Amino acid sequence: MKKNLDINVHHITRVEGHGNIIVNMRDGVLEKAHLNIVEPPRFFEAMLKGRSFTEAAIITSRICGICSLGHQITSLKTTEAALGLEVSEQTILLRKLLVNGATIQSNILHAYFLAVPDFLDAPSVFPLIATNKDVVLRALRMKRLANDIADIVSGRAVHPITPVPGGFTRIPSRDELLHLKERIVTEGLPDAVETVETMKALADAIPQFERETEYISLTHDDEYALYDGDICSSDGGTFPVEDYLNVTNEFVVEHSTSKHARNKREAYMVGALARWNNNYTRLTESARDAAETLGLKPQCYNPYMNTVAQVIEVAHCMEESICIIEELLGRGLKAEKPNQIPTRYGRGIAATEVPRGILFHDYTYDNRGQIVAANCVIPTGQNLANVDADMQKLVPEIVNKTKPEITHHLEMLVRAYDPCISCSVHILDVEFKDS
Repeated sequence: MKKNLDINVHHITRVEGHGNIIVNMRDGVLEKAHLNIVEPPRFFEAMLKGRSFTEAAIITSRICGICSLGHQITSLKTTEAALGLEVSEQTILLRKLLVNGATIQSNILHAYFLAVPDFLDAPSVFPLIATNKDVVLRALRMKRLANDIADIVSGRAVHPITPVPGGFTRIPSRDELLHLKERIVTEGLPDAVETVETMKALADAIPQFERETEYISLTHDDEYALYDGDICSSDGGTFPVEDYLNVTNEFVVEHSTSKHARNKREAYMVGALARWNNNYTRLTESARDAAETLGLKPQCYNPYMNTVAQVIEVAHCMEESICIIEELLGRGLKAEKPNQIPTRYGRGIAATEVPRGILFHDYTYDNRGQIVAANCVIPTGQNLANVDADMQKLVPEIVNKTKPEITHHLEMLVRAYDPCISCSVHILDVEFKDS
């Protein structure tokens, strides 16, 4: 007998924002399998209109409490591109250190607190405290260290206050950076190694599922691209960041208040796994060793392995942060006044790899330094079409499992993408016509 299946998971847990999993199968034929996004639009692009270039990064950092730093850095780069504001090498190094800290913080949050309970068939991390106290304490310690990077360099861990267009209003002291480096060496690196071992012990719980897709990320000839680079597609070719609209191609679907995106295929994936597939040769040696330990090999088409790629990035960012601090100290810290004198007015576009994937900001300024148009393309929105395509391939492959087992696999799949759903729902252009 061919199977009938109805799954309706309202407000999937352990993700940011509200989304529903909807699956319908009749007589063995899959009619529907998608992630239904039900968040209301945020209209944050509209909030930017008429605002000064000194306010843009402050406003956009409020788009997300988890990725506030990523939005702020991307916003600053966009404003600087639009207004011709040059920044120093010291500013770039400090920003890269911030991006590393934000990546560690978010990846640890997802791996330990949102994904690991799935591997242990637990409803949340709280039941694991009694049985795995040391692991939970390690996760909290790593998260605290990552937050302290933001505190020291940008003034606070959430919604930073010292990064501004053209530089910083305050830079960390030599003693602060030396102490931070010592903590990364004595706490961060050993904890990253233990995290790899923990993930290795849970590897058997990662579902074996593959669907080949297009992977899009930043790429850079000289480094594992997180702060800057060109757009890279695994289907071939690199593109300047200014061509992002030709890559993202956002479109509206009936079952989502967030737009979807596509490039060469019906969908593409962004995030840690995409970065790994496109840039794994530029990881640090210890990060590549971690990948070998965890069995992550290029090219990987299993979306559940995104969490593994996040753990590998933690090891990379720990090592890279030490190198950045050593370079800053070797150069000698300089008190620099932020460069906030525009040399032109117009359009600026920038991209940064935030934990969930490539993030684009696009602003146009008038000659008063006020925004007249803005667009932000969020990683989760770019991933949604790929989530749907994964679900549509996955359900027929596991249809002989019980309904609770199928539901669990689907929830794990969505959580593997580490979605930030409320961030993904931005402004829609609606045109009304007379009937």
